[in-house]
Amino acid sequence: MPWTVLFLAGLLEVAWATGLKQSAGFTRLWPSVFTLVTMAGSFLLLAYAMRSLPLGTAYAVWTGIGTVGAAILGIMMFGEAATPARILCIGLILAGIAGLKLTS
Repeated sequence: MPWTVLFLAGLLEVAWATGLKQSAGFTRLWPSVFTLVTMAGSFLLLAYAMRSLPLGTAYAVWTGIGTVGAAILGIMMFGEAATPARILCIGLILAGIAGLKLTS
């Protein structure tokens, strides 16, 4: 169960990062509200998962999910570059997340 909660926290991290981009520096009301709500949810779920998961593992997996998700959405939604080097780095982050999960 804590891994599922941590995964959901990571997805909410992706959501708030995307909302932050859409809020234009908190100058647009509804994207700002969305960002703050998903941010709070992400932190609460992370805190809950950390009750039973190791700090370093939980935090690294949470940020890794957020990083990979934000990078992929940046490519898909905002036209950011999808260079081979960037895709390789995303793959390396995924490998790190999997490694942490397998060794915890």
